[in-house]
Amino acid sequence: MTSYSFTEKKRIRKDFGKQRSILEVPFLLAIQVDSYREFLQEDVEPNKRKDLGLHAALKSVFPISSYSGNAALEYVGYKLGQPVFDERECRQRGMSYGAPLRVTVRLVIYDRESSTKAIKYVKEQEVYLGEIPLMTGNGTFIVNGTERVIVSQLHRSPGVFFDHDRGKTHSSGKLLYSARIIPYRGSWLDFEFDPKDALFTRIDRRRKLPVSILLRALGYSNEEMLAEFFEINTFHINPDEGVQLELVPERLRGETLNFDLADGDKVIVEAGKRITARHVKQLEAAGVAALAVPDDYLVGRILSHDVVDGSTGELLANANDEINEDQLAAFRKAGVDAVGTLWVNDLDRGPYLSNTLRIDPTKTQLEALVEIYRMMRPGEPPTKEAAQNLFHNLFFTFERYDLSTVGRMKFNRRVGRKDVLGESVLYDKKYFAERNDEESKRLVAEHADTSDILEVIKVLTEIRNGRGVVDDIDHLGNRRVRSVGEMAENVFRVGLVRVERAVKERLSMAESEGLTPQELINAKPVAAAIKEFFGSSQLSQFMDQNNPLSEVTHKRRVSALGPGGLTRERAGFEVRDVHPTHYGRVCTIETPEGPNIGLINSLAVFARTNQYGFLETPYRKVLDGKVSDDVEYLSAIEENEYVIAQANALTDAKNMLTEQFVPCRFQGESLLKPPSEVHFMDVSPMQTVSVAAALVPFLEHDDANRALMGANMQRQAVPTLRSQKPLVGTGIERAVARDSGVTVNALRGGVIEQIDAARIVVKVNEAEIGGGTDAGVDIYNLIKYTRSNQNTCINQRPLVNVGDVIARGDVLADGPSTDIGELALGQNMLIAFMPWNGYNFEDSILLSERVVEEDRYTTIHIEELTCVARDTKLGPEEISADIPNVSEQALNRLDESGVVYIGAEVRAGDIMVGKVTPKGESQLTPEEKLLRAIFGEKASDVKDSSLRVPPGMDGTVIDVQVFTRDG
Repeated sequence: MTSYSFTEKKRIRKDFGKQRSILEVPFLLAIQVDSYREFLQEDVEPNKRKDLGLHAALKSVFPISSYSGNAALEYVGYKLGQPVFDERECRQRGMSYGAPLRVTVRLVIYDRESSTKAIKYVKEQEVYLGEIPLMTGNGTFIVNGTERVIVSQLHRSPGVFFDHDRGKTHSSGKLLYSARIIPYRGSWLDFEFDPKDALFTRIDRRRKLPVSILLRALGYSNEEMLAEFFEINTFHINPDEGVQLELVPERLRGETLNFDLADGDKVIVEAGKRITARHVKQLEAAGVAALAVPDDYLVGRILSHDVVDGSTGELLANANDEINEDQLAAFRKAGVDAVGTLWVNDLDRGPYLSNTLRIDPTKTQLEALVEIYRMMRPGEPPTKEAAQNLFHNLFFTFERYDLSTVGRMKFNRRVGRKDVLGESVLYDKKYFAERNDEESKRLVAEHADTSDILEVIKVLTEIRNGRGVVDDIDHLGNRRVRSVGEMAENVFRVGLVRVERAVKERLSMAESEGLTPQELINAKPVAAAIKEFFGSSQLSQFMDQNNPLSEVTHKRRVSALGPGGLTRERAGFEVRDVHPTHYGRVCTIETPEGPNIGLINSLAVFARTNQYGFLETPYRKVLDGKVSDDVEYLSAIEENEYVIAQANALTDAKNMLTEQFVPCRFQGESLLKPPSEVHFMDVSPMQTVSVAAALVPFLEHDDANRALMGANMQRQAVPTLRSQKPLVGTGIERAVARDSGVTVNALRGGVIEQIDAARIVVKVNEAEIGGGTDAGVDIYNLIKYTRSNQNTCINQRPLVNVGDVIARGDVLADGPSTDIGELALGQNMLIAFMPWNGYNFEDSILLSERVVEEDRYTTIHIEELTCVARDTKLGPEEISADIPNVSEQALNRLDESGVVYIGAEVRAGDIMVGKVTPKGESQLTPEEKLLRAIFGEKASDVKDSSLRVPPGMDGTVIDVQVFTRDG
């Protein structure tokens, strides 16, 4: 027997679902609330804070040292003060709801004279760094008195991606492969093949350079480059004629020799025949270690190293030269014993890097650095130091380049490393081993023998050789969600970097003039950056507050647009399309119709983000055909390895899968598998859709296009006068009403003591009373007739009576569009599908008079009209009931001060606030002069500038607020 709570008993809902629910609907605003909580880390002690949000941004910019190094400003910790106004007051006053951020910094001055950098003095101080907006309990921000939502962004994850041009670049339709390293911030690095199979690189999408220039700038010589990318065949040169090849049989496969290949007297392959895998096996079985070949077999092969005359030291041939007959003769003459050549073929060992070296004009590391400098800074004269600094700052310094934890994880996984942790800069063994600073020594000690750039080029050449696959950039394993907290952190960091420049300048003065940290730091750039982000960023949107559902949906929206994302015009079909990985992560139905289709999505009901920002969805574990209630969350990358059954797969009483073949998904395909091969099962049929789509009963019978419209149009429902629960629901209505924050839910259990339209007083249960000052009374103030962002009416009505016993979480009051704690967007109407004298032709609807009489679809809209009295050049405007040339009747709704009274019923054209404006002295007519003489007052020097009800509006005045500016 199900136990019902106090609220549920009022209306018992029967569940006719065949599947029992394994997982409760999670807190729907978690993506917003959790993200911002991690950003602020408000309730965490300063020394225990994780490297996230504000703390991470401050740590990344501080310590700031002066140019001379004699003064430094260090970060100690931060704390948030109390907001000046609460949420309600901020809405009324048009203020932003936020708290002051105070950062403790330490100024350290070192003694110039001492050689050991002894500390001269230390000063610690709290510095105000501007206001940080606070999130309300419902996941919104109040900016200048209006509620705004920061929409999460779905952007391309940092890391390394391999792709090809789909044959569009070259007329032959040849696939040109490319790789791109995308950092979280910093320069992009691209590698690409051209139609002639040479390999090029681009930095920040500028002019392309042969890839060997980049490797040479890292410190690699021609020989080292060839050794990294090719396997070497060794030939021993006989003094008189012929050559001995150190045989690796596998390398001969696919070749055609012009001489017999024999083991002793036994011929294995005849001349002119192609060597096959079978021949290779015979050679391996025979154990042939060396193969005598004629000279012309060596001619035309590419040298892997420089060949030097041992006696004279003369250079006979360079690495990457093709051996010709003259050179071979010279080698014999000089007594060269053996030479190494690159093992290349046309099938799966292309000579790409060798081709590239032939078009590379540079010879030394410095030339390569200068070439990169010229490409990045055309027209500037290169110096050695400038070229070295520019190159180092591009990819190898933490200030300018950051792959981020996510980027490093994706990078390492893609190049096939086991470890997901690493540096946030690009590491290269050769480059850092040659540098002599502390940071480089640390990197070399930790990572020794790896090279990020080399490994990317190796994977790219492997893909070009036909081993390996390119990435799908629309796969949700390659796109991640950036939520409020992360975006706020980035903006905050940008503001801090601006502050850093100014502080650096002033620190040199601090050494001599004894400045304090407060005088060094100017908080304006930080405050301005944050204000701009929350006030006018593309992703900071005016909250859609039509009804509770539209609020929840807006907060769960995921957009591919915005800074660092796509643009409507440039987004193609692929990005907008439904991808197999959307299943259970992003709703496949709810997306706008129009230019934004597919770029703006909604989170699926059970989806959440993992520590890296990738979306994951829950599945039930299946072991040997038995479905357990253990739930595991899988990201799109992890899901790839498993076979997953649908939520409606048939099971028996013991939770065993009963069908002989179960319909499943595996690597984006649908297929049938026996129960023993199934790894996971969906938790709920609702899993694939968003909250709005999950509210549609029998969604599976809908046409996809109409389902999309239905899901979108529920958000446009205006709250009616009396909400009416849907007769048939899907069971998610209560969760939406609860999480939207429009209802009032009990924080603790107890008994209702007192109640009226505006507040509910609860005497709390003894067991739930905390110690200390807790009086054991909870007071809930209800919201009465307030305007929403969309001018609809927000009003809460109590549902309980004095003496009711309630438990924690029970619904105490209904809000707009809710009925006993359930979402109720419309009315239950009796409808007939029938013609009626042509009155309902096509999309016309005929209404019964009772619908109007009973106010079934009557809605309340609240408009706010403002009137400001300013000081003009001719004198101050005045609010008064004494308005020239207006009848008494027109003024009968104003009180003695000239402001309309509450409860007045007004229509278009009525005066709401009487206001007069001084007007310039003009020539008086004789009549006016007479009046002036008789009455002695200036009837003419003011004009009527009252606030009137705009055309087409009538209603009742429900509230009047008068603000005065003091001082």
